[in-house]
Amino acid sequence: MTQIEAAKKGIVTVEMEKVSKKEGRTSEEIRRLVAAGKVVIPANKNHKCLDPNGVGRELKTKINVNLGVSRDCNDYELEMKKVMSAIDLGAEAIMDLSSHGNTEPFRKKLTSECTAMIGTVPVYDAVIHYKRDLGTLCAKDFIDVVRLHAENGVDFVTLHCGITRKTIEQIKSGGRTMNIVSRGGSLVFAWMSMTGEENPFYEYYDEILNICHEYDVTVSLGDACRPGCLADATDQVQIEELIRLGELVKRAREKNVQVMVEGPGHVPMDQIAANMKIEQTICGDAPFYVLGPLVTDIAPGYDHITAAIGGAIAAANGAAFLCYVTPAEHLALPNVEDVHEGIIASKIAAHAADIAKGIPGAIDRDNRMAAARKKLDWDAQFAEALDPKRAKEIRESRAPEDDHSDTCSMCGKFCAVRSMNKALAGENVDIL
Repeated sequence: MTQIEAAKKGIVTVEMEKVSKKEGRTSEEIRRLVAAGKVVIPANKNHKCLDPNGVGRELKTKINVNLGVSRDCNDYELEMKKVMSAIDLGAEAIMDLSSHGNTEPFRKKLTSECTAMIGTVPVYDAVIHYKRDLGTLCAKDFIDVVRLHAENGVDFVTLHCGITRKTIEQIKSGGRTMNIVSRGGSLVFAWMSMTGEENPFYEYYDEILNICHEYDVTVSLGDACRPGCLADATDQVQIEELIRLGELVKRAREKNVQVMVEGPGHVPMDQIAANMKIEQTICGDAPFYVLGPLVTDIAPGYDHITAAIGGAIAAANGAAFLCYVTPAEHLALPNVEDVHEGIIASKIAAHAADIAKGIPGAIDRDNRMAAARKKLDWDAQFAEALDPKRAKEIRESRAPEDDHSDTCSMCGKFCAVRSMNKALAGENVDIL
């Protein structure tokens, strides 16, 4: 049985038990949420080393890290280093977006060695797997790649099912500034344009669901028409696709396949909350997985910051899963440092949102940090930091000239905390 199938029958799986302990919830609460489709636990039966996590707006916000090689950057050893770094930093999911070479060995390595959830986008792999141009592929080729990824142990697959031939006419009408910026969405659009056929992921959706049910692969309904700039945010093309995805959510649940929905994209801050609410309503509160959202288009090199701003707002308003964005977004394949910066920015956003949502225990770490700062206990502060190594490096590289263990080089003896501690203790506050 799949996780949702077991949950509907009143069965608490091993994965549900593990998730309940992580979330500080009862196993019965988790079972009910999974049965309702409000939480998914992506857990392919062939991913034996998986440390399962639940994804849903009532749980802690989870982080996904996109990795994988390209034609210009095809060092699998380096990608594996990024993977392990991401897991060490607390990422719950890794998406392999490789678009060059023989991808199957790397995919198998991920599902045999990585404890994080593994996701892929099968449409990327179709061209390179068959070593044929896009226009020569048939619908069966795409479906067979979905099965291959499922057999390889992938926990969730992004499928661009919501883009149809109607979308072709909408895009050709010229109403959009950036057309389609989803890589998978653009490939499906191009294939439909060249062949004159319907989107195979939409037309043969039931067949794909059968594959996903067999291996308990979670379907992540890709937002092929997500806005790639603020000018296209929350437009007709995006919303019509979302309505279609809502219908596909129902069909997946009816076949006992776990499903989540992907979302924008580039969205102005004042539209983010509305986007989250619309998805909850249209898609039956399926977990929402968002890229960013990026709240401005003019920060290349700093898009991990624009995404963290949008991600915090999105998660506070119901997004369950944040896809990290790195400083290299729109510019290049991220290196190890870019991955590090992107993960930390996303984790800050997720944690801030969890506090705002009142997730049980979310603020406990902040309270411990406040207590450590009050005592000027630097080691305790480092222990609570999201990135302890960096915090320690900054302090030690710019230590005060005098050996004042209770101050830093910014305030020295003017430190407000030091002054208050001494004054309240009835001690002399020495400055000079």
